[in-house]
Amino acid sequence: MKDRKRLAWMLSVVYPLFPVYAIALHAWTGEEAWLLVPILFTYVLVPLLDAVLGEDGSNPPESEVPRLQNDGYYRKLTWATVPLHVIALIVACSYFVLADLSLFGATVLAVTTGLFSGLSVNTAHEMGHHRHPIDQALTRVALAIPFYGHFTVEHNFGHHKAVATPEDHASARFNESIYRFALREISGGLVRSWRIETERLARRGRPWSSWHNSILQSHAIALFLQGGLVLVLGWPALLFLVFHNAIAWFQLTSANYVEHYGLLRQRRSDGTYERCQPHHSWNSNHLMSNLLLFHLERHSDHHAHPGRRYQCLRDFADVPRLPSGYFGMFLLAYVPPLWFRVMNPLLQSLPHVQGDLTRLNR
Repeated sequence: MKDRKRLAWMLSVVYPLFPVYAIALHAWTGEEAWLLVPILFTYVLVPLLDAVLGEDGSNPPESEVPRLQNDGYYRKLTWATVPLHVIALIVACSYFVLADLSLFGATVLAVTTGLFSGLSVNTAHEMGHHRHPIDQALTRVALAIPFYGHFTVEHNFGHHKAVATPEDHASARFNESIYRFALREISGGLVRSWRIETERLARRGRPWSSWHNSILQSHAIALFLQGGLVLVLGWPALLFLVFHNAIAWFQLTSANYVEHYGLLRQRRSDGTYERCQPHHSWNSNHLMSNLLLFHLERHSDHHAHPGRRYQCLRDFADVPRLPSGYFGMFLLAYVPPLWFRVMNPLLQSLPHVQGDLTRLNR
């Protein structure tokens, strides 16, 4: 069997360089409007392409999954993405400081770069689930770009364990706006990740300050990268990086918000929760946005089988289905009344809910 999307996955690799493309267009023309191109592409053109191209319901045959899983081509694509994220950050930060930009142009550049650095967490998300040493090393680098080094610990050992329960701050609750969710999710992720990593190290007889602390490893890279930019470029670089990091963090929060909104795993009689199933995540098969996000939107299979690499993730016919790809859903989430108007009826009509509010995460 041949993967029809094999070459198309290159879109996930070149996509992080969009801020650099926009900078090149501004440098060539002098028109700051070109700096808006990455935002317009992502939040206007991609949702339109998702609507026009539709969904991709194709699944790899199970007999082919072992071969696909071990095909190094797909793994190397994620590896190649990481240095491009680093290049985009260095180029954008330098341009922010050195180019004669208006307040509008400088703000757009910082927002755009932050949005695209948020995608580096998506690359780290894919690599961080796998034990290959290069995957693990590049995960630390990818998370350093937006200074989000705690993510892998929080996601793998916190979120995956508690997903779709009231105990999980990374699972949005019914009628919770994205802005209320952000306050709970960002702070909760920081606290939980440090607790998990500290306990892991303690079990091995090591202090939290040990170099074996994976969060500190990524933070050290972040200090080298972002601190180096501030040392070379001066305090304006610090202003750019603080704003850039905040936007990148909110981009990750946006993804977490749409992925499990209102979904709930049921408690068993012994007080534990049922095993995570595909219907505990919102899924999207929209072709264009999935090709830009290493299949992140096939989130149902990811949570049910986190060891599957992105090229092996499957669609299921009976899972909660988003009406658009993630970028369209982000825009909807940023206007809570519209989000609730669209998503609440979909949520309550799911086969395993059928209007029973006790079956929702509230």
